[in-house]
Amino acid sequence: MYFFKQLPSLFFWGVRVEKIDKSRAEISIKYRWRTQNPFRSIYFSALAGTAELSTGLLALLAIEKENVSMLVVGMQARFMKKAKGKVIFICEQGEQIFDAVKKAIDSGEGQEVLVISKGYNEQGDIVAEFDILWSFKRRN
Repeated sequence: MYFFKQLPSLFFWGVRVEKIDKSRAEISIKYRWRTQNPFRSIYFSALAGTAELSTGLLALLAIEKENVSMLVVGMQARFMKKAKGKVIFICEQGEQIFDAVKKAIDSGEGQEVLVISKGYNEQGDIVAEFDILWSFKRRN
């Protein structure tokens, strides 16, 4: 229900949280009518939303009990293969995100951290890679 209320596009696309802990998040999306582009693969915006969620859930965990705001301030993407079937985006930089949040709290200054989410197809090949730049600031 969180997706439906807060992120309706991810709900519409059928994005799923596969695994998550403080260091790593795995989020999946499948090729289907709702995610398709005219080239019979997953639309780039659906891939971008899934990749961003794999980093954003780690950020949400990091600020869960803190008075800190978070915002995506930059993104870059590379597409290596057609995204067909099920694609799992993995971000393994939870520690860096938690460190940036701690620095923002301790220093009172905004902190930025660049995190990478890689999307793998069912054969284990990288389909896409997203660099997402997060900003964290302590709220007054």
